[in-house]
Amino acid sequence: MNDLRLKAMLEQFFNEDIGIGDLTSETIFSNNDFGKGVFVAKDDGVFSGVSIIKQGFKLLNDEISTECYVTDGQEVKKGDVIATANGPVVELLKGERVILNLVQRMSGIATITKKAVKNTQGYVTKICDTRKTTPGLRMLEKYAVTCGGGFNHRYGLSDAVMIKDNHIAAAGGIEKAVKKVREKLGHTVKIEVETESKDDVIAAVKAKADIIMFDNRSPEEIIGLKKLVPEGIITEASGGITIDNVSSYAKTEVDYISLGFLTHSAKALDISFNIESEI
Repeated sequence: MNDLRLKAMLEQFFNEDIGIGDLTSETIFSNNDFGKGVFVAKDDGVFSGVSIIKQGFKLLNDEISTECYVTDGQEVKKGDVIATANGPVVELLKGERVILNLVQRMSGIATITKKAVKNTQGYVTKICDTRKTTPGLRMLEKYAVTCGGGFNHRYGLSDAVMIKDNHIAAAGGIEKAVKKVREKLGHTVKIEVETESKDDVIAAVKAKADIIMFDNRSPEEIIGLKKLVPEGIITEASGGITIDNVSSYAKTEVDYISLGFLTHSAKALDISFNIESEI
């Protein structure tokens, strides 16, 4: 988590929501009206977002003090008090929606990731995310995946080479595509190739890809294709994998399973924020 980037993100989010001012809160309360806001879990799940609560309120007003009773990655039960924030009521209310939106989103991602990890427990396979994140929220969503026990795939296009079907088609084949990359990039950059058939896997092995992804293949197909891959090449399964069938893919003993639904389809964890007035 880059704290400088987080601060800039929060400033942008607050500015979007607050605009020229909070007409409701600023006309009802003065800066001398203090209160306590309490974050409560309304469902079971995995929490993620301590930095959002602490930095978010601090950014709005240095007078606000926060205390978190859980850590990122900790499982919470319905009714658990997650955190409290004490300070001017008007500032607490200004930050409420933005902070809740983020921690609910992140906790939802952490929760579904934890479930995927539990469903693959006992196998060597690791669960990881994809680039199917909400624009502008990638850092937070990928952080939430790690809170659920998952791993991060590449953060963006500049992290690693991933040769997909459209690259292969336009380049004239896997070997040609890999060759062009090898000629232009240094040894520290890993090359992953997406494969959809036995011929693709053979070509990727011949091209000495660092990572071979089995895309939209059944567990039975992956078991057969994996036999074509020598030790030293990382294997990954992706496409058509759900929370219900992920364990059958883990049984193939691929090194990684990448799941887009961790970030693009996660249900937000229900969390409330209630003000206890001290006026």
